[in-house]
This record gives sequence, structure tokens and C-alpha cells, in this order.
Amino acid sequence: MTRSEVPSGGPGADEYDVIVIGAGPVGENVAERAHASGLSALVVENELVGGECSYWACMPSKALLRPVTALADARRVAGAAQAVGGTLDASAVLERRDGFTGNWQDKGQVGWLESVGLDLLRGRARLDGPRRVVVETHDGTTRTLTARHAVAVCTGSRAALPGIPGIEDARPWTSRDATSAKEVPGRLAVVGGGVVGVEMATAWQALGSEVTLLVRGERLLPRMEPFAGELVAEALTAAGVAVRTGVSVEELNRPAADRPLTLSLSDGGRLECDEVLFATGRAPRTDDFGLETVGCEPGSWLSVDDTLRVTGVRGGWLYAVGDVNGRALLTHQGKYQARVAGAAIAARAAGVPLLETDRWGAHAATADHDAVPQVVFSDPEATSVGLTADEAERRGLRVRAVDVELGEVAGASLYADGYRGRARMVVDLDRGVVVGVTFVGAGVGELLHSATVAVAGEVPLERLWHAVPAYPTISEVWLRLLEAYRG
Repeated sequence: MTRSEVPSGGPGADEYDVIVIGAGPVGENVAERAHASGLSALVVENELVGGECSYWACMPSKALLRPVTALADARRVAGAAQAVGGTLDASAVLERRDGFTGNWQDKGQVGWLESVGLDLLRGRARLDGPRRVVVETHDGTTRTLTARHAVAVCTGSRAALPGIPGIEDARPWTSRDATSAKEVPGRLAVVGGGVVGVEMATAWQALGSEVTLLVRGERLLPRMEPFAGELVAEALTAAGVAVRTGVSVEELNRPAADRPLTLSLSDGGRLECDEVLFATGRAPRTDDFGLETVGCEPGSWLSVDDTLRVTGVRGGWLYAVGDVNGRALLTHQGKYQARVAGAAIAARAAGVPLLETDRWGAHAATADHDAVPQVVFSDPEATSVGLTADEAERRGLRVRAVDVELGEVAGASLYADGYRGRARMVVDLDRGVVVGVTFVGAGVGELLHSATVAVAGEVPLERLWHAVPAYPTISEVWLRLLEAYRG
């Protein structure tokens, strides 16, 4: 037990200003912000400090994907292409990934909690009425805790498996299995065309699996502009992934634990594979959590206002931050919410009126509605922030979408021979500002923050003309987009 880990008892040990349930990046940030404002804070965690992102999502998945894009980038540049050959060393890639997860040990993350003065209690937490949290600790005791000001639920989300016949006996992979597997499966079926499905198909195909990607809809990455999914699908197919759209899994059959499994498909076909990954959605971690004791529905997403306070709970003491509120299931967005929630909790605890709850105020998570950035680390990368053209029109905005082929930008042609990619800027014609941007292409993830600044800052297009991109970089696409807009 480190100094930050609280013992099972002790005078006054069961009352804190703020109790945070969940020690992922979101919970860590809520607790740190509250503590930095002078409030006492306890973090309760049932698994590993650092949460899903550190051990089963962001970090291990990107550790798997970076060697894929590094090798692909080298092969797209004459001279470098001649210096590389062969395939990825799967064992070295998996070993590097394990290093980024700390081999699924949380000593470093616990050290960070200690360094900022936060207390940690390991165990399973349940709400037990207003401001009360009961914890079944890992040492076998039960603790009843009271929060003077706030309880923040930061328990995140889990993979949601569909109710398909045979799925339990088939023992399918979820995203956790896909990012932590110790061996490369010979044949992998990936069900789902969203971010997880696309990224894991990219990674495991490059590591040596024969991958089939099964998508119920007609395109990949359905929440992005249509061309994003089209370009990614073309690249996956060229790499060797069998991409099948308009098909779903209706039944699974695995005769024995050490045997392949068979997928029965909606088109009447069958597919045999060694493992199947279901990347078909997420569910909130609010099961058996005591929500009924505070008037909320067990197992539900927790609806919140823009200060991240749960709506409909009397007294205004309960907050839900990160995935668990269903607003934007992304680690960086959850950390953004955590900063807003921490500031709101501290202000309310001090009796200070929240004067900055309007759009873009210090106590309002406005970006959740208007400026959510996302990078899909496929090859090519697909990135977006703000609204697609269709979303903007559905909101009643009068918009114009401007497209530029990224391969025509000098910096892109230097980045890779035969560079393929596309950029789209969605402009609100009435206000003269950018409300959405999408980039697809190699290395474009590092372009996205410039677009996020433009969207979140509501920078007028006439001012963007004075933001001069360095030559020759891929960022020069901004100049090309503005030129195309002016015609």
C-alpha cells in the first residue's frame, strides 16, 4: 500500500469533500482539479489506476498501430522504400505495447495520485443515497463514505455484445482482448465498421492475421464524412483485409475451446475464423451501482447538464463525467469534461455563483456539442472535428462544404510518393466561420488541432487568411481550402 492508499479505517477517514468513483484519466482529472482548489478528495477504483485508456484502449491500441504506419510511411518514399523489407516483427510490436501498459501494473499511475496529494481506496463502489458511497474493499472490509459536496461518477463504458445465438460459448474478443492479446490469430473476423473495428483490422492484418471486416451498414466510419470511410476501406482492401459491407452475424458456433468458430451471416454465407472481435458499441458501467437509491435508472447512461451535474438528482451533488454520460466517448473529451466539472464543483463548494455557464464559459462543456475532435489511427488516418455537412444542415445551418485533394498540396507530395487523401471544410455561410473539418491521409492526425482551434474559436474566415501555413507542409491545405472557398 502506498501513502496515497487509505487504510480501512481511522478517525474522520470516511468523509471527504469530493468522492470520485473511477481512477481513469477522467476521474484522476476531476479529483486533481478539486484538490487543487483546496478540497479533500478520495478516488475509488476497482481495477487498475489509469483506467481503460491506459491498459485496454488508447495506449495499447496506438502502440499496436504505430509500427504499421511507420513501415507504411517508409515504403511510400523512394529511397527509404529500398531500405525496408519484410514484415513487422509481431513479437517486438507486442513487447513494445506491453511496455506502454506497464505490463498491466499501475504502480506509476498510483505514484501520480500520491504526487498530487490524492487518496486512493481500492474496491467496488455503490451509491447508497444522497452523498453516500459504500465500498467493498479489496481487503475484504466494507466502508461507508460521505461526500460533503460532490460525488463524481467516472466509471466509463464497456464493450456491448449483441444477443446473438451462440455468442457466450464462442467467447468472442472485445476491445480489451484485441488490444491485450499475446498471440497473433491466424484468422480474425472483426464485426463493426467504427473506430475500434477499423483500427484493430488495420493492426492485426499488419501483424499477420488474415482479417475479414464485417460491417452491417454500407460504409465504414459512419459518423464521419462519407469519403473518410471510402478512402479507409480502399486502403484496407489494398492491404489485404476482406471488407464486406451490408452483412451481419446471425449465429456463432465454436465446438470446443481450442477449435475454430463458424459465423453464420445474414447473406446466407458462413465464415470460419480462429477469433472474432465484436466492435459493435459501448454500454455505461453503471450496472449494480446503486443508481436506484438516488432516483436514477440502473444500468443507464447518466444525463448531465453542461457543468456535468446529473439532471434530476435532488441537491445537485451528483456528477457524471466522461464516457458514463454518453456525450462524447473519447478520453480527451472526458478529460476536458473533468476540468469543467472540477471547476464547477470547487465553485459551488465555495458558494461562488457559476457565472460562466454560457457557451464556451469556464463552467460549460460546450465543445461536447460543437467541437469534438477525433483521430482514427488507420492507414490512412481519418480525422474530424465539429459537424459534418449533413449534421450542419440537420441543425438548420446554411453551409457550404469545400473539398481539396490532399495529394495536390506540396507538403503532402513530399511526405509520400503518390499521396492520397482529402480535406473538407464546412463553412457556416451566415456567420462566416468554420463549423467542421475532416482530413483523411497519412500523418493528418497532427493537423487536427489547428482545425479544432478554428472551430472552437469560431475564427472568421477573413482572419484565417492571415494564419499563414509554413511551406512546404501538409498544413498548407488550409490555404488551398480558403482559396477554393473564395473561388
